[in-house]
Amino acid sequence: MFIIGYAAIANNEHSIKINKTASALLTGVLCWTIYIMGGADVHLVSEQLPEHLGEISGILFFLLGAMTIVELIDAHDGFEVITEKIKTTDVRKLLWTISILTFFLSLVLDNLTTTIVMVSLLRKLISDKQIRMFFLGMVVLAANAGGAWSQIGDVTTTMLWIGGQLTATPMMIKLILPSLVCAIAPLILLSFTLTCPTVRSSNAIRFQYKFTSNTWF
Repeated sequence: MFIIGYAAIANNEHSIKINKTASALLTGVLCWTIYIMGGADVHLVSEQLPEHLGEISGILFFLLGAMTIVELIDAHDGFEVITEKIKTTDVRKLLWTISILTFFLSLVLDNLTTTIVMVSLLRKLISDKQIRMFFLGMVVLAANAGGAWSQIGDVTTTMLWIGGQLTATPMMIKLILPSLVCAIAPLILLSFTLTCPTVRSSNAIRFQYKFTSNTWF
């Protein structure tokens, strides 16, 4: 059941035309139902189920709080401070600027929060949805790379840090180089494979673009 549900999530809207959230919820309910009906200890289940629901609720409340903060910043034009400083009309330079900003922002914020912030920022900068989705791919990569070498950049490392399983300074020293490689290597590749587009500015930067056939991978 888990494998079938995972396959449904992976294929979601593109092939089976079912929202992946619905697939995930249905898979979770069915897996727990099978587990309980399979003869599991009632007392054990009564301990495990609230524990897992508590973890899921924590993630949901975190997302709600993060999205509320982002919306408040956006409502007061907080992102204008950043968007006004980005003057480049070259797609390569913009890609490097956004990725580097995401990398270091994820150092001091959770990578999920950083991604939410950068999504809102890109909506101000790029009006073309297809181009924006391309940039978001690099944002996710840079956010995860930047959050990996900071004790507060990822939920997992934060929990380990609070629990005393790791210390901040040795972790940052050992992981800074691998994290930079993970963030910069795709940017270098795209700098050679991405053709130079013609850019025109309006209320938001909009690209007339052309990608080489080997850009998508």
